[in-house]
Amino acid sequence: MRLVHEMKAIFVGIGSIGTRHVKDFYNECMKRSIEPEITAYCHKEKKLQESIENIVSREITELDDTVYDAAFITNPTNLHYQALTELKGKAKYYFIEKPIFEGIKYDLHTLDIDSSNSYVACPMRHTKTFRELKKIAMEKKPYYARVICSSYLPGWRPNIDYRKNYSAIEAMGGGVGRDLIHDIDYIIDLFGMPEAVRNFHGKYSQLEITSDDLSDYLLKYNGAVVNIHLDYFGREYKRTCELYTEEGTFTADFYKEKIICPDQTEIDCHVTENEEFVYEMKYFLDFMKGSAEVMNSPEHAYGVLKIALGEE
Repeated sequence: MRLVHEMKAIFVGIGSIGTRHVKDFYNECMKRSIEPEITAYCHKEKKLQESIENIVSREITELDDTVYDAAFITNPTNLHYQALTELKGKAKYYFIEKPIFEGIKYDLHTLDIDSSNSYVACPMRHTKTFRELKKIAMEKKPYYARVICSSYLPGWRPNIDYRKNYSAIEAMGGGVGRDLIHDIDYIIDLFGMPEAVRNFHGKYSQLEITSDDLSDYLLKYNGAVVNIHLDYFGREYKRTCELYTEEGTFTADFYKEKIICPDQTEIDCHVTENEEFVYEMKYFLDFMKGSAEVMNSPEHAYGVLKIALGEE
């Protein structure tokens, strides 16, 4: 296959999320006949996973004068601002893993990111389940929605002590409001920014963590109300969205990848594993070449983060 041009990308943080994005970026570039030159940037030397050893061009612990086509910010949330500061003027486009920051103490104007060159990850919006749900919401005009995302934090990464993972540590950007911000994000994409928000959150279970393990939200709109429940302690994984309409209730099950309609018929939304992340990478490359508009700008993501933290 003849490669028509090259693309330089830098990945800040090569953990499980960064590794997945490296592979997806490489594969999508190759499909588009683009030669990817991938740099892994970490302040300390870190062993790469075998699956990406041969596709990462170089590893650095200090930045040089290289200007990259794309910068992927995939390190811990509380280090995002530092990474973006270091990379200011050194990248043309930015892919920022969610949430954008761990808090709302930052000034976006001090960074080189805006709606013209930056995208904040929102993979749930790339799922077939959400795409079908959005069609229903636009047509049926729901007046109430109930969202639940319940899962058991110790079971997320069985080979890692959950108490040492960033999710469990408030100072590192952990907590359900930040970790499970996807569910708040897609609701705001469906309904828009709310007129008013009530939020109750805290640490309630027996989990040995310093971050919030429960957060409940009530979002008020002109003509609609949305309830969102997030927790770290549910032993049975559940991720659903119920839309109440004049026709009846539509229930989207993101785990089972289906939507149950009021007449009990089902819309099959099953796709191959991790397909939403592949779709997301395709979207980002389209955004970079100017054939797709930004779907989650830093400004918008910052507004969603304020709601997630109960600050709006």
